[in-house]
Amino acid sequence: MASTSTPICAFGEPAPDFDLPGTDGRRHSRDSCRGPNGLLVMFICNHCPYVKAVLDRIIRDAAELATLGVGCVAIMSNDPALYPEDGWDEMVRIARDRQFPFPYLLDADQSVARAYGAVCTPDFFGYNAALELQYRGRLDASRKDAAPDDARRDLFEAMKQVAQSGRGPAEQIPSIGCSIKWREA
Repeated sequence: MASTSTPICAFGEPAPDFDLPGTDGRRHSRDSCRGPNGLLVMFICNHCPYVKAVLDRIIRDAAELATLGVGCVAIMSNDPALYPEDGWDEMVRIARDRQFPFPYLLDADQSVARAYGAVCTPDFFGYNAALELQYRGRLDASRKDAAPDDARRDLFEAMKQVAQSGRGPAEQIPSIGCSIKWREA
């Protein structure tokens, strides 16, 4: 498992569109997931210890961001042939058991991850109401273990600022996680 960190935020970059199947049995697009004040696109998976360490916090933050008018969506782009735990049935089970307050989508051909430039799980892309990138940073100080309960909520605070002002913070700390498991060419 290779540890990878995200690049610096490319402020203003537009959110690529997508049309992917969700664990809820419906198809979802960028526009169906966005809220009136923004969109948070999260690349996650089922097996990654970095995601497992913060999944409760992701669920909490997504639910709170919804009250601020920020829509959230999680996308799984790993090759399940390499990591069976990331397969469809496990995605459905985890989304149901954990009661995800956001759609959990399968990017089977990995085209959406490539369009966004996702590099790791978790990888967060925070957009304003105009779908311009404003945040590409970490959730909080967690790594393979959750940070203390009183850790600063970097992602939540940044997206709250985006929802209120349309602009993300100038200073952002990269997210770190397991590399995306790309299909062999």
